[in-house]
Amino acid sequence: MAYPGYPAQPTQPQVDPLWGYFSAVAGQDGQIDADELQRALTSSGIAGSYQPFNRSTCVIMITMLDRDRSGQMGFNEFKELWTALNQWKETFMRFDGDRSGTIEGHELQQAISSFGFNLSPQAIAVILRRYGIQGRVKFDDFVALCVRLRALTAQFQQRDTARNGTAMFQFDDFIQTVMGL
Repeated sequence: MAYPGYPAQPTQPQVDPLWGYFSAVAGQDGQIDADELQRALTSSGIAGSYQPFNRSTCVIMITMLDRDRSGQMGFNEFKELWTALNQWKETFMRFDGDRSGTIEGHELQQAISSFGFNLSPQAIAVILRRYGIQGRVKFDDFVALCVRLRALTAQFQQRDTARNGTAMFQFDDFIQTVMGL
């Protein structure tokens, strides 16, 4: 029986549905590395009918969110990644016009534009050569390019203090930024 001002029953704290995927692979320290992330994402089925994420994509996903540069991520970063992955998956599916499980150059350009980027045809061609096979980009590679695009944009914006599309990098800083992804 509930009395005024008192809750009827103590309630169980709600468990985040992502906790199961994360905790199944996390170590004692509550962190996961790239191999554990790969297992968690595979068991979650987030890639749908697409191929599971390869290890190198998992490494750069961790790098994108690795604020302490430990090479691992905690549960909050995992949830942040999950949100981004779902957005990228929705975008990929929206622009995969022929439902082939890949996107072509013109679809890639539209997908990147939907994120707010206005890249030149030359930049799209470079991205397509880097992430595509025979002019088609698979979901795993699309995620890898989204991670890099997001991380490189953040690094550029930190250095573009006047917000005029120009950033100054020392060579060593540039190498650390690009090679760190």
